[in-house]
Amino acid sequence: MAKDNRKMLQDALASAGRTRSSLLMQAQLALAQQLDTDASPEDVQASDGEQYLVFSLCDCELAVKAEWVQAVERLVDVTAIPNVAPWVRGVTHLRGSIVSVVDLRTFLGLEQLAHGSRGRLLSLQQNDMTICFVVDAVSEMLFIPNSTITPGAILQAPVPKWALPDAAGYALLGTRGVVLLDAARLLFSDKVQRYELQGLEAL
Repeated sequence: MAKDNRKMLQDALASAGRTRSSLLMQAQLALAQQLDTDASPEDVQASDGEQYLVFSLCDCELAVKAEWVQAVERLVDVTAIPNVAPWVRGVTHLRGSIVSVVDLRTFLGLEQLAHGSRGRLLSLQQNDMTICFVVDAVSEMLFIPNSTITPGAILQAPVPKWALPDAAGYALLGTRGVVLLDAARLLFSDKVQRYELQGLEAL
């Protein structure tokens, strides 16, 4: 991704202190700039679709709704926690708070790999639940029309088996396919809930 696009993405996800509606407005403006159009955020909001943050994992493009995204950060130092699941990397300080760090590869049953310079912490938040997921790379903020999405029963779509349990749909944008993940399933899965109740109590 070009330097300008990375800057626009960071601007779109700039501050955890902003309200979620403000965050989404920033993302919509960044998208219009990337596409070099005269569309305003209000124009994008009026369209039949939603903003998604696109990232990669195991050579597959995945996305979550922008409203769930708190921040995107470079990989930082993580403090390990003993006696927790192997997909838990530990905890880190993120903008004044202690946040759990989960390796999304291992969480989804994939082989854990050392992440290079493109690796990112994708911070997802809903209510009081915030978790940083380690992903291979973050590429862009993308507006996805509802008409391109195959929802619900997506077994016929080319979705990797490891992504099926957390997939909410599949977007086909020309020849480009993007697996849409349900962020709520990730944040509030049984595995995460058990860790939050047991692992953090050990701190």
